[in-house]
Amino acid sequence: MTRETAIFAGGCFWCTEAVFQSLAGVERVESGYIGGTVANPTYKQVCGGDTGHAEAIRITFDPAVIGYDDLLDVFFATHDPTQLNRQGNDVGTQYRSAIFPLDDAQAAAARRGIERAAPDWPAPIVTTIENASEWYPAEDYHQAYWEGEGQRNPYCMAVIPPKLAKLRKGFAERLRN
Repeated sequence: MTRETAIFAGGCFWCTEAVFQSLAGVERVESGYIGGTVANPTYKQVCGGDTGHAEAIRITFDPAVIGYDDLLDVFFATHDPTQLNRQGNDVGTQYRSAIFPLDDAQAAAARRGIERAAPDWPAPIVTTIENASEWYPAEDYHQAYWEGEGQRNPYCMAVIPPKLAKLRKGFAERLRN
């Protein structure tokens, strides 16, 4: 079986991870850091905004079940790609909206995804398409956060359910059974 990988940054990785874990064909979502200049950054360093990394997710998916274009459409529908270096109350380049394509085909798909999503937003999309640099998995306690600690975290309880509601409304046919 063929598996593919996608890397997206759409603000807090806890929030984006929760969305993509709900999709049929997505086999793994790993929270981590990409796009910075410090080797092996810690959560504290990345949150400080000095490393250049984005909080991101690395998605392993089955393209026979869900395509990269579908993942892009979900990405643009479940975060605000018009906010520069922020998502809601999370402010800084570590919360930027970015796509990290792994090849030329993904880069072209990302550009088309931005074009498809643009009419749905009242302001210009500021999502960047950045070269995929070294990926650093986040610390273990960040993985599958929503399924564990996240449902007891007031921040997550305020931010994630509305994202999941958007997912259910717009992509019901893409959800896991």
